[in-house]
Amino acid sequence: MSKRDDLIAQYAADLKEKCGVTPDMDLLTKVTIGLGPSIYNADSSTVAGSDPAELDRVRANFLVKKLGLTDGDELTAGIDKALETYGKGERRKLRAVVYYLLVKHFGKESVYA
Repeated sequence: MSKRDDLIAQYAADLKEKCGVTPDMDLLTKVTIGLGPSIYNADSSTVAGSDPAELDRVRANFLVKKLGLTDGDELTAGIDKALETYGKGERRKLRAVVYYLLVKHFGKESVYA
């Protein structure tokens, strides 16, 4: 298996074990590929859930630019829901998992079709 395949397996395990979600592997793979080389960097492969600047970047760069959502309070609520699903006590929140949860939450699977 390739390094990316290993990471996707890790993301799927996190979704099942930590989030209680059975992942759509095709969508998870597409979200992972969409993240590009950032998945291989220790810093950029995770989301700092307690850093307001990081959450603003997720909202602006992923939810608005990538998913095409309109900026507003519902985006912040969606991010909070994804982080809560992952577990507030979970220190290492993998970006691909958080983004997958956000895509599912906002019903934007069509972006990756």
